[in-house]
Amino acid sequence: MKQFMDRDFLLSNDTAKVLYHDHAFKMPILDYHCHLDPKQIYEDVRFENITQVWLGGDHYKWRVMRSNGVDEYYITGGAPDREKFQKFAEALPKCIGNPMYHWCHLELQRYFGYYGVLNGETAEEVWNLCNDKLKNDPNMSARGLIRQSNVYMVGTTDDPVDTLEWHAKLAADPTMETKVCPSFRPDKAVNIHKDTFVPYIRQLEKVVGYEFHCIKCVKRALTERIEFFDANGCRASDHGLDYVPYAEATDEELTAIFKKAMAGETVTKAEADAYMTAINLHCGREYAKRGWAMQFHFSCFRNPNTKMFNALGADCGFDCIAVTDSSAALHKTLNALYKDDLLPKTIVYSLNPADDQWLDTLIGAYQGTEVPGKIQHGSAWWFNDNKTGMINQMTSLGNLGLLGNFIGMLTDSRSFLSYTRHEYFRRILCNLIGTWVENGEYPADMATLGQMVEDISSNNAKRYFGI
Repeated sequence: MKQFMDRDFLLSNDTAKVLYHDHAFKMPILDYHCHLDPKQIYEDVRFENITQVWLGGDHYKWRVMRSNGVDEYYITGGAPDREKFQKFAEALPKCIGNPMYHWCHLELQRYFGYYGVLNGETAEEVWNLCNDKLKNDPNMSARGLIRQSNVYMVGTTDDPVDTLEWHAKLAADPTMETKVCPSFRPDKAVNIHKDTFVPYIRQLEKVVGYEFHCIKCVKRALTERIEFFDANGCRASDHGLDYVPYAEATDEELTAIFKKAMAGETVTKAEADAYMTAINLHCGREYAKRGWAMQFHFSCFRNPNTKMFNALGADCGFDCIAVTDSSAALHKTLNALYKDDLLPKTIVYSLNPADDQWLDTLIGAYQGTEVPGKIQHGSAWWFNDNKTGMINQMTSLGNLGLLGNFIGMLTDSRSFLSYTRHEYFRRILCNLIGTWVENGEYPADMATLGQMVEDISSNNAKRYFGI
């Protein structure tokens, strides 16, 4: 029996161990998509206790607690932090098979030096140990955690109306060694069918300084904001879509749809699809001109629990996988950009793991010469961000594409402790490749294999985003 989460955790053969310890382990992290707050990074915030840095805003952990019957008072409510931590500690032992169990213990090992097991009985010991380190260790601040995690680049997620004030301050700070780049997230300007659309357009009008009377006004405003983001070091966009739409329409038709929505009238699905398609294509062309990467996240069913959405708002752990047919629409979207020679580097992620194989055939149809692996199937995302999901995504990519050009892992997290997810990914990657080698499916050429692992861990992303 192997020891629990020891040095060779998830590494089941000798090749995997060499690939991880001699190659993957040393590589810097490019966390090209996350939800960290640049203001907290600039101010180098410190956290008073483990609950604040661990449970605050982490919907993965909130879901664990809800699944264990914990009252919302101890999750997002006003319970004392010590009691919230206790409730989570009591739920964690039931997470067998859940990546949360591994993530939590990796974080306790790497950042707090705790190699025991967290449960209801050890919660007091862990609480005191972690809080003492958070209080007294100078490396446990926001910047300290980034630094000790060997993070080369952080890609935050930012709204087009953002001033990017904190990114500018970070860029001007000579003591900040890690690159912190904004990412352009235009969802609220794209999703014309949602309640947030009209108030958001009014906000965007104020930022650019003029009213929108037609579709060309919307496109002009987004172009101006893309230019602003580009001047502030942006390398990527991110479009969060329920599904990928595609419907063609003239500018006159699009203007009529836009005016209808702005008047408070309900747009049809066909009208919404036409508008969203036009904005996605316009943005894609602008990204291509600037060498950005375009990210599409789709097949998420957001906020299905209306009672809890009304009580807590979005991004609180109530989303789930959606079954959508986005294949034809995504093909048409990429083709429309490709035929005009304005298809940007593109990363596609589906929350539905059943989409892995068609995505891996799709990306092979639209590659380019700008960079190897110009069109990427993004790392196993959200509910697929586990051992099984990662193995399936990389196996599919290996079967149908070029795994060696994969840009690897991202945290997609709001927590400064989540960088151990890169370690988790790298161990799974090395074990997958090591298993193929030990099975005689690939030569035991350790120089080639070591370079491949280093590339997937770090180098490919550095090249892809031009960092």
